[in-house]
Amino acid sequence: MIEPANSRVAPRVGIGRQSRMRLQDRTWREVEDYLGTSRAIIIPSGSTEQHGPIGVIGTDSICAESIAGAVGDSVGALVAPVISFSPAPFNLSFPGTISIPEDVFAALVREIIRSLHSQGFASFYFLNGHGANLRPLHAIDVSALENARIRIRSWWEFPETMSLRQELYGDWEGMHATPSEISVTQAVGRVISADDAPESLVQPERLSQEFIRARAGDRHGPPDEHRARFPDGRVGSHSALACPDHGLELMKTAVTEIAEDFLGFAGPTLDGERRNGVST
Repeated sequence: MIEPANSRVAPRVGIGRQSRMRLQDRTWREVEDYLGTSRAIIIPSGSTEQHGPIGVIGTDSICAESIAGAVGDSVGALVAPVISFSPAPFNLSFPGTISIPEDVFAALVREIIRSLHSQGFASFYFLNGHGANLRPLHAIDVSALENARIRIRSWWEFPETMSLRQELYGDWEGMHATPSEISVTQAVGRVISADDAPESLVQPERLSQEFIRARAGDRHGPPDEHRARFPDGRVGSHSALACPDHGLELMKTAVTEIAEDFLGFAGPTLDGERRNGVST
């Protein structure tokens, strides 16, 4: 049987445990104190959409939130709640997917930035977990906000993380419901056995490089057409190759690279004592 969603034990200590730096767990006085030493914040962005027969609906959000939380712990940076509603129209024929238009997503992001900026935040580091978020995120203009800066990175894009994904899965990483992202969700949460979803054990359609280039950034077709082409939700990704140990390895690699990138972006505004072991 598929493991019930509430059957997991508490998250592990270390990589994969709940972050100490979550904005929603702080009081307003604690945030005010934080702003005395840093004006930077990490904002994870994901999606709510299908991820194949063994990938949970919140895969993109879980990856972005978990990795952002570990980065926040590493560098002493606050982490905002993950943005889980985003553009995913191509997956609307799969039950459970929630999609909002790009302009609505962009408007939501702008209001999040404006709210935080009005309180003193100025450096906004978006850690992304969903390809279709990139175009509207890159269109955000903060030039009218005094001293505001924005950086947008996807957790998988850093060199060592990319190399590890290739080493672990090669071409079977594919484009959607990837074994790397499902491994991360398995490392921090629910594991659905491939034996409980036999279709996941079948090799998916192998994608051409032309197809991958044409659909980069999740530029897929209409929902019915997309499901007809990829009936189990996987887009060239052999999800059954995923495992929790891979997820932990991927997270550790990504967190190290992202923490360095974050400090390069926001380091001058961080008090060294808040970096929790990261060298200044």
